[in-house]
Amino acid sequence: MDVAPPRIATLGILGAGRLGRVLARLGASAGYRVMVAASGDPVPIARAVAALGATASTTASVIAEADAVVLALPLHRYRMLPAEQFRGTLVIDAMNYWWGDGVRDDLSDPRTSTSETVQRFLAGSRVVKALGHMGYQDLEDEARAAGAPGRKAIAVAGDDPDDLDVVCRLVDDLGFDPVVAGPLAAGIMLEPGAEAFDADVEAAELRAMLERFPRSQRGIVVARARGGRLWGKGSGPDD
Repeated sequence: MDVAPPRIATLGILGAGRLGRVLARLGASAGYRVMVAASGDPVPIARAVAALGATASTTASVIAEADAVVLALPLHRYRMLPAEQFRGTLVIDAMNYWWGDGVRDDLSDPRTSTSETVQRFLAGSRVVKALGHMGYQDLEDEARAAGAPGRKAIAVAGDDPDDLDVVCRLVDDLGFDPVVAGPLAAGIMLEPGAEAFDADVEAAELRAMLERFPRSQRGIVVARARGGRLWGKGSGPDD
């Protein structure tokens, strides 16, 4: 008999922008206790967050109390996170690099995914890439019950199989079919410049997009930068 993966009881969200608010509403609607933190005092966002079914709190409280913490912040702010407090925490990276935030060599290097960069900074945490490749408006509009016709898919990338199972269950609970993209390094297939970024498609098409990545222009650039392979054995553009 298959055993369902553990379910997150308290979902933390760092970031009270449009993505953070959508995820808070979806999480609360799915029965999660949701805590949201913005930078600074939680009082200014308390009423708006409560209307979503969530609770506004401080960053420190969210990290301490949540079973998993979603990073729904502008990516260039990742170095402002209190890294030591994240030790042992399951972190769901929904951030993306935008050139409009300024050219950053550390965030545009094809030799590494941005989630790997976040993982190195948050040493001791367990980072999974998810919930960032679909636009927030599509997240808002497309959530559907499991098995519903036309249900859309969200890809998940991470190194720990148990963490992948937990995040996949979260994605399913939020209203989307989870698709495992591969290890954390495979998160680069979900970043701007890749076909799957901004995709609002069903699971079969999302899997096809991921399979096409090695032969795409971006995939070839990434593979060349990584010495001919994307990540691990058997994942090069010629495999």
